[in-house]
Amino acid sequence: RAYPPILAACLRRRWIVLLVATAAFAWSVSVIPRLGYELIPQLAQGEFAVEVRLPPGAPLAETDAAILRVQKAAESMDGVKLTYSVAGTGNRLDASPVDAGEHSGQLNVLMGENASRQAEDAAMAGMRETVGGMPGVSYKFSRPTLFSFATPLEVEIVGYDLAQLGAVADSIRQAMDDSPRFADIKSSVEAGNPEIQIVFDHERAARLGLVVRDIADTVVAKVRGEVATRYTWRDKKIDVLVRTVDTRNSSIREIENLIVNPSSDRPVPLKAVAEVVTAVGPAEIRRADQERVAIISANIAFGDLAAAAEEVRSILAATPMPTGLGATVSGQSEEMKESFGSMIFTLAMAVFLVYLVMASQFESLVHPFVILFTIPLALVGAVFGLWITGTTVSVVVFIGLIMLAGIVVNNAIVLVDLINQLRSAGQERVEAIIEAGRARLRPILMTTLTTTLGLLPMALGFGEGAEIRAPMAITVIGGLVVATVLTLVVIPVVYSLLDRKMPVLAGAASPEAAS
Repeated sequence: RAYPPILAACLRRRWIVLLVATAAFAWSVSVIPRLGYELIPQLAQGEFAVEVRLPPGAPLAETDAAILRVQKAAESMDGVKLTYSVAGTGNRLDASPVDAGEHSGQLNVLMGENASRQAEDAAMAGMRETVGGMPGVSYKFSRPTLFSFATPLEVEIVGYDLAQLGAVADSIRQAMDDSPRFADIKSSVEAGNPEIQIVFDHERAARLGLVVRDIADTVVAKVRGEVATRYTWRDKKIDVLVRTVDTRNSSIREIENLIVNPSSDRPVPLKAVAEVVTAVGPAEIRRADQERVAIISANIAFGDLAAAAEEVRSILAATPMPTGLGATVSGQSEEMKESFGSMIFTLAMAVFLVYLVMASQFESLVHPFVILFTIPLALVGAVFGLWITGTTVSVVVFIGLIMLAGIVVNNAIVLVDLINQLRSAGQERVEAIIEAGRARLRPILMTTLTTTLGLLPMALGFGEGAEIRAPMAITVIGGLVVATVLTLVVIPVVYSLLDRKMPVLAGAASPEAAS
């Protein structure tokens, strides 16, 4: 009873209706940048890990004590069910000297079954305070990897000079440390491990008739050892390693006195052809596209990924760069830009395919165009739903928008189709629009309610992994509800403005056409 008079009033004030719809669409477009952007919503999985690294060269006992201190802090947190740790992972011969060795370890924390996302974040915050107060200790928190995504934020500094790379990386890292937005900041430019370096004197070796390459091979064989034979025991073959230097109790003097020409009549010690010094070598040299790079990675303490990436760009703009060095923001922010670009293309393709199907069925180019007006109306509802729930724009939201492109047109299709039938039967345009609205109101509301109520449990976020599912449901529900309300008013108004076809009765001209 109420809808036909409202529709008739809107048809009399068509430009006001269009102005209101345009204003709503403009509002939604203006709000989108303030929603925030991220690649995938952060997912609470009930467990997380913290990687702890002491200064290179720290013995295993110190690493174990540091891990134990962090572990005790974790056990005192509410909601923590289980903790287990590993101190000392790998060694310098079989692992990266930055990410492994006796100076590094990892603590894994398992939350209770009923622990909330807030409890997990509180536990991580409390552990950050503990490990952040330990001098010389760097750390990084992470969750189990369900998707092959990079760290949320990564800064790539490209250049050849390692000293300049380290200086710029330290400057950027310090600026990020001063901002509360970033957490778990880690740089690939780390102090290397203490090592013994042998600097050869090529001229002196040549005067003694020695080749530096042969000297180096001899030193390696004496220090690392060589497999002399294999001892067979049952079905196993055990290597018998012979070496001159006991690496556990050796000294620089013992290295200097190594004989580098054992088969010669006049033995020559290593110190006669080389200088043996202790130094700290580079931990590693990373490359990207065959360029030396320093990588600074960080997690986000609060806010969305786009705002954090923008703050990093402002830090890079304020950091002086020597000639030959450049810095870019990568990580998930770069993946997000690529994913959003592909999603926008997919959405445009979905709208185009929907238009093609409707154009072939209606045998008209105007009526499908009228129906496509529901998609901008759905965007208004989707943005409104995200805004009132505080949900950021992500790939999951784009999936919801792509779904909306095929769902919201259904109501307009059934409405426009009946209007065309009544017009073909000879009814006047406004009369046909009002009659079709009255007849299609109930099925339109029924389809909207069934879809909305079906998605409501997903939008409320029940069960594990709700952070991933909820944004899509919120997008579809908000877009569908608002689009339905506006469809019942705006689509008839747009139809009345664009449709100029005269009604035809049984192939004969109608009175309106004759006049």
